[in-house]
Amino acid sequence: MALRSYQWEVILPALEGKNIIVWLPTGAGKTRAAAYVAKRHLDMVDGAKVAVLVNKVYLVTQHKEEFSQMLGPKWNIVTMSGDSGPRAGFGHMTRINDLVICTAELLRLALISTEEEEHVELSAFSLLIVDECHHTQKDSVYNVILSHYLERKLQGARNLPQVLGLTASPGTGGATTLKGAKKHILQLCANLDTCQIVSPQKHREQLEEQNPQPSKRYELSQERNPDPFGDLLKKLMGEIQDRLEMPELSRDFGSQRYEQQVVELSNEAAEQGHLQQRVFALHLRQYNDALLIHGTVRAVDALTSLGSFYAEERIRKVRVLPVEGWLLRLFDEHQEALTLLASDTRFENPKLGDLEQILQEQFSTPEPSRGIIFTRTRQSAHALLLWLQEQPRLQQLGIKAQVLTGAGHSSQTTHMTQREQQEVIQRFRAGTLNLLVATSVAEEGLDIPHCNVIVRYSLLTNEISMIQARGRARANQSVYSFVAGQGSRELRREQTNEALEALMKQAVTEIQRMEETEYKAEILILQLEAVSQRKAQAALKMDQRTEFQADTVRLLCTNCDEPVGYGSDLRKVEGTHHVNVNPNFVFYYKTSPKPVTIDRTFKDWQPGGSISCRKCGEAWGLEMIYKSVKLPALKIRSLVLDTPGGRRKVRQWSKVPFQVADLDYLRDCDSQLTK
Repeated sequence: MALRSYQWEVILPALEGKNIIVWLPTGAGKTRAAAYVAKRHLDMVDGAKVAVLVNKVYLVTQHKEEFSQMLGPKWNIVTMSGDSGPRAGFGHMTRINDLVICTAELLRLALISTEEEEHVELSAFSLLIVDECHHTQKDSVYNVILSHYLERKLQGARNLPQVLGLTASPGTGGATTLKGAKKHILQLCANLDTCQIVSPQKHREQLEEQNPQPSKRYELSQERNPDPFGDLLKKLMGEIQDRLEMPELSRDFGSQRYEQQVVELSNEAAEQGHLQQRVFALHLRQYNDALLIHGTVRAVDALTSLGSFYAEERIRKVRVLPVEGWLLRLFDEHQEALTLLASDTRFENPKLGDLEQILQEQFSTPEPSRGIIFTRTRQSAHALLLWLQEQPRLQQLGIKAQVLTGAGHSSQTTHMTQREQQEVIQRFRAGTLNLLVATSVAEEGLDIPHCNVIVRYSLLTNEISMIQARGRARANQSVYSFVAGQGSRELRREQTNEALEALMKQAVTEIQRMEETEYKAEILILQLEAVSQRKAQAALKMDQRTEFQADTVRLLCTNCDEPVGYGSDLRKVEGTHHVNVNPNFVFYYKTSPKPVTIDRTFKDWQPGGSISCRKCGEAWGLEMIYKSVKLPALKIRSLVLDTPGGRRKVRQWSKVPFQVADLDYLRDCDSQLTK
């Protein structure tokens, strides 16, 4: 577990008790260096207590391995994450252990909890290690936690933990000038209250020798020409848009920009009660998704996605509006033609040919290969896996692939549970799997020393994602391939990312050269501004939450406009979940017989079936079995708020314009308890 010279160099200020950000490339041993800082801290500081914060569940287990090797049996380490089973409270586990490795959200909840067993103060820790600390920006969970720190610091508190941030990619925050990039990185330093951002200077050559970067290749494809399947989808979208009679809506079909437009149109239509307009927008989005899949993978995958949507519409809809009937017939009338075009091998996606060539080249070498293909969506990840499994030449090379996608819920694709994520990562690490098809969930922190092939497949992302994905290639003589169409937006963005990475490095170098007094003055100004802005935002949120009385706000189904209750019927469970406690609400929804699968154990509740509007079939959320009482937990996106000031569509429960009380079990569940 010895450290290299460049690792010693970057942690020296931390060993002196200073707050710093360690900036090292991925694979250069940031975690090991941080583990040594934690060991020295525990050895030297009386009553020391260390918290290691991560932003992905799988990193909890990965970091425990590194910290356990460094700390040995002398110190007690506990891990906590969202998929933890029944356990004692966060505060209690902190008090009886020396080092806590946890997802940041758990610490955030513990800081605001009123339960003694759960609650913890930041002052309980003497060292806070923030992994992937470039996320300490804006409203991220990292920044929420560090805002507690800054407020106390500026109030004169002294018993605050030392902070050690770790990152390979501070980023530029969207800035394209040196001044803007410097401000972004200085803000990051201010949020973490660091006295400097540290990277190797004396031992930079050793770092470059020990941490070679993969060779980069651009694989540029011609667009399909002709593309009869895509042309037919666009023709159908044009017919729908003509019927919608909104000439101001662009016809940039098959783009992320168009997707944003129709999502905004859907929300506006729901707010205004224009049900037909909302239906058109929802169906246009499905066609646009199909075009995006078609552009990424195969026409058959796009048709499968579109066909699944219409099959589900027929099953789910209790009442079909005339416009929905027209849209169903439009698809039915063209389904046979779409099927014939999708199966025509003359119009296959050229990018898939390039991808196959890359994999053949890399997996036919004498040495075993291990790789990750990064793609944008879960749909494209599953479609790419299916394509891989259907390629005989790739199967002959012994490619054993699996998807790795996010654990969050999505209305469009099946999510992976956190346990499934862990199993896939373990199999990839062990070599049972040698290829992952992953979304951005795998970009950060995933440490597989034998990984030597990275493919970024038709991605439109920022410079941080590029740096992080590239950094998954840890083996010597690794290859990083970027696959995109010639002249595409994806290609232009990747080239921009390279320029932004250079700008980021220049900005960090200039910050490192700043005089100490100038640096401290800049940091203090940014901290004072940040605290002031948060106070103003908190006051604004309070004003928003008290804009209306809860009993004056009606809840409407976003799909059929049916009034289903009032804001005063709602209560909060665990400060997050919003349930309707009105016993009459049961007449408005139906429940699926099969419970929703959530790969977590909650303290006082477990998931029941999914719930949907009894009138139109719109998905509303799930039934929560809370201490044996069934309570419908609602998704805000499934509702429209009819307020005295007009109808509103909000995306988060935290932004509703009325106050929602916490659940009082005995009072609010009385009607069910007395049955």
